Amino acid sequence: MKNKERKSRFLQWLDGEKDIYAGNMEMRPQKEYISSPKLLSRQEHERRLLTERANDVEHNRVYRLYKAAYRVLALVFCLSFIFLLLLEVSWLPPVGSAANPDNNEVSARYIEKGMQETGAVNIVTGMILDYRAFDTLGESHVLFVATITVLVLLRKDKGKKEDNDRVYEPKNDTILQKVAFILVPMIMIFGIYIILNGHLSPGGGFSGGAIIGAGLILYLNAFGFAKTERFFTEKTYKIVSFCALSFYCLAKSYSFYTGANGLESGIPLGTPGAILSSGLILPLNICVGLVVACTMYAFYAIFRKGGF
Repeated sequence: MKNKERKSRFLQWLDGEKDIYAGNMEMRPQKEYISSPKLLSRQEHERRLLTERANDVEHNRVYRLYKAAYRVLALVFCLSFIFLLLLEVSWLPPVGSAANPDNNEVSARYIEKGMQETGAVNIVTGMILDYRAFDTLGESHVLFVATITVLVLLRKDKGKKEDNDRVYEPKNDTILQKVAFILVPMIMIFGIYIILNGHLSPGGGFSGGAIIGAGLILYLNAFGFAKTERFFTEKTYKIVSFCALSFYCLAKSYSFYTGANGLESGIPLGTPGAILSSGLILPLNICVGLVVACTMYAFYAIFRKGGF
């Protein structure tokens, strides 16, 4: 009978149903450990010595070797870089030589046939937004990526709203607000003029967008985030930048495809000198101007407040 009971208990213990030692062992509560002041003082002294030895870089042999190796490698890298630069310079053609890369058919093509092929009176704009439009697309994306990077690094958590947001607002400077009330519309109109006439005169999307961005920053400094956010928010920035970059990408992809395959684009160049001319250059200038203006304002707002 006892063997059956032992076997049954063993099987229950083996299956995890019952612990045969539960309730059959003497359990004594452990006493609370109380350290003596002398022991605490010795432990604190040992901890302080350990911290001092860990931070003692002057007598740390491994750190001194690492520091010396770092200086040697930095010197070797700088000397190697200087040698490579001097080597590249030595391979440059002499100044004034007819075989120089700048004396080729490309620059002559820009000057002689730029207006005929692009429809832009401003040769620089025709070169940037037609001949080298792929580079300009990359530059616009660089601005957008830079803004996103700054937003990720400096943006404050929306869930943690500060109690006193007034620290980011102007102090109701009457002179600044009156001046901004007069200058901001003029700055905006001038920036729009620079963008729309970029294919006819000096200017374009980059310079015009910078002017509009400066106008937005002046308005923000004069009237604060509360009034600026009535027409320009983070959502506005995202929509404008996405639409401008998407149109630029799609428009130039179409031009690249037709040009690479020798097809007619079907986009009229218009009459050189007219406002509606130069094919896609005018809408591309508008897209670049919007991206630049939004990027300038976004940089200022993020660095100042951590958001829009």
